[in-house]
Formats: sequence, structure tokens, C-alpha cells
Amino acid sequence: MNQLPDSARILTVSNINNYIKSLLAYDTNLAGIYVSGEISNFKIYNSGHAYFSLKDKGGLLKCVMFANKVSELQFNPKDGMKVLAYGSISVYERDGVYQLYAQKIIPDGIGALYMAYEALKNKLQAEGIFDSSAKKKIPELPGCIGVVTSETGAVIRDIQNVIGRRFPTMNLKLFHVSVQGENATPEITRALKYISDTRCCDVVILGRGGGSIEDLWAFNEEATVRAVAECSVPIISAVGHETDFTLTDFAADLRAPTPSAAAELAVPVLSQLQKQLTEFRSKIGVLPLTNCKIKQMELDKIKKSRCISEPLFRIESEKNNLNMDEMKLNEIVSEKAIDLERHVKMLKEHLEALNPNSVLKRGYSIVYKENGGVVSKASDVNTGEKINIQTGDGVFTAEKITINGR
Repeated sequence: MNQLPDSARILTVSNINNYIKSLLAYDTNLAGIYVSGEISNFKIYNSGHAYFSLKDKGGLLKCVMFANKVSELQFNPKDGMKVLAYGSISVYERDGVYQLYAQKIIPDGIGALYMAYEALKNKLQAEGIFDSSAKKKIPELPGCIGVVTSETGAVIRDIQNVIGRRFPTMNLKLFHVSVQGENATPEITRALKYISDTRCCDVVILGRGGGSIEDLWAFNEEATVRAVAECSVPIISAVGHETDFTLTDFAADLRAPTPSAAAELAVPVLSQLQKQLTEFRSKIGVLPLTNCKIKQMELDKIKKSRCISEPLFRIESEKNNLNMDEMKLNEIVSEKAIDLERHVKMLKEHLEALNPNSVLKRGYSIVYKENGGVVSKASDVNTGEKINIQTGDGVFTAEKITINGR
């Protein structure tokens, strides 16, 4: 009764969750999407990951944002905020829950501008406009600094104060432009083109104060960004506050977090340069003089030596040295000769002691048979046999008569 039909398919929970995940992975309608909703239960855990929900009147969607993306957020998300979350839908297999894996979160209301910002950024990046290889070097000591900003804002005053303190004699040129509104983009691009064509400055600071994304939008316009990238004079971008990033920041040769910081990057401190120059000049002046004095002292020392002032003294000195060497050599040769003579005498005495004649002279004799053989014992000679006896002074013949009385 409870037996399953032969055609029945048995799937595990993991099989189902994995299958649904694979379906979602290939569904392009659920990848790279912006989801509008209100944040609920937003919490960042010790791991750095953020977990929250997006809800509207009709439902709720669970979301997760991993730590590397949380660190890139430009604001602090809070419950109740209306936002746009960008990401893809997938399944968390362990719990069988589908959720949005968020990569970006932006406050709703500026969503359209943000998407336009991202689209233009990707386009220009693909063209290589932001490449580091295209960046121009900021001159270490410019002769003139151009400032493209509003003449009525705080930016120009901050830049003037910093440069006036660091390098009071620096030539500063202001190019007045609107920094927001419909006139901002054409005025900024005209100023940059004029500077690029005339090269009337050595470096340019493009700046404005902080503001909303709408206030800073002129610096995200394609015409402005391209004018920055194409300018033949190096540009330091100082737009907004430290946390604000406009597309001109990416296109510029150097980004400064604030206009004041841009001024510090543009010029060195004059007093420090003057101090370094003074030290360098003193080294240039003293070094050759010091070397000359050292060489002169060495020359004077040589001149005062007896080898130079009294040449015969050196000759006599060397002669004495040779005589001493000769005496030492003679002593060594004499000692060697005495040792050699002593050794020869000793060898001679040894040879003399081994000479048979010397032995015979001491009273010994040698007995030979008539055939020349040496007699070493009495039994070697027969009775009546003649023998020759050699002594120290001659040889005589004898005949054996008896042996031991026989």
C-alpha cells in the first residue's frame, strides 16, 4: 500500500536547493539588477559581512553584503532608509533561502545619477582614459600654477593661503568658472582647453568644495572628464571632500583629498629649498678648498722628509742596510759550512770504523782457503790443508795440523 511506483524520482533537499540555485544562476533577469526597497534589520557582524532585508508594501527580500563590499559603502545604511541595492539573486543552499547578494547600496532618489555615473565610468575606463600609464608627472618646482575654480568660493582662498605660506613668490593664475549648474561644464572645458593650448601654466589645480552628487555633477560630465584627460598640462583634481570621488578624479594626473592638500602637493616649501641651496653652496665652496689643503699638507710632508732634502742620506741609509744584510748572510753561510763539515767528519768516522783494514790493524785477521773462500770456523779446514792468513801488515801461509788438540 505504501510502496512507491517504479517511475518515482527521489530527490534530497540538497538536490532541490542546488537545482534551484543553478536555475537562478542562468537567469539573466536576476543577475546585475537594482532592487528598490526599504532597509530592515541591517546589521554588520564581526566578520564584516552585513545582513539585512529590503521590503516594500508587497513583500520582503533577504540580502547579504560581504565585507569587501561593505568597506566601499559611501554612507551608513540604517533601518527605514529607502535605497537601491545592486547585485544578483541566488540561493543559500544550507537554509534553502533565496536572497540578494548585494555589491552596492545607494540611497534612493539619486539612483538615476548613480547609474549614469557607473555607466560613464565603465565606458571611459574601457577606453583607457583612467590608465596610470597616461598620467603626467607633476613638476617638482613649477613656475606658474593655474587654478580652475570659482573666484567667489572658499577654494581659491584656501589655495592662496597655503601657497602663500609655502611659497610666497609663486605665480598664481585664477581661471574663474562656474563649479555647478548648467554653465559649469562648458566653462570648465573652455578654461582647460585654453591652458592646454597656450601652456601658460606648469600645473593646474581643478577644485571646488564639497556637496551632494547633484552639486558635483559637472565634474562627472563626459565633456569635463575628457577635457581633463586631454589637457597637455598636468592636473591635480581637488573636488569635494575626501570621501567624494568624481570621474575627473580618475582622469586627473593626481587626486588630492581637499583643495588645501592640492596646494601642498603643487609647491614645495620655499624656506626649505633656500636652506638646502645654502647648504649645497657651502659644500661646493668648502669641498675643493678642503681637498687642496689636504693635498698641500701631504706635499709639504714629502718636501720636509730627509729623502728629498738630503738625497745622499737615503743612499747611505740603503748602503748600510745592504751591509747589514751581507753580514747576516755571511753568518748564515758560515754556520751552514761548520754544520756541513761536522756532518762529513762524522760520516768519515763511521766509514773508517766499517773498513776491514782498520779491523785488521787492531789485531784481527782473516783466514782464506787456497781457493779464496773465507774460513769462518775450524771445521771448514781439513788437517794438512794449507790456508792463507791476512793480518794488518801482510799475508802468510800456514798448514792445519790439529783441531782442538787432535
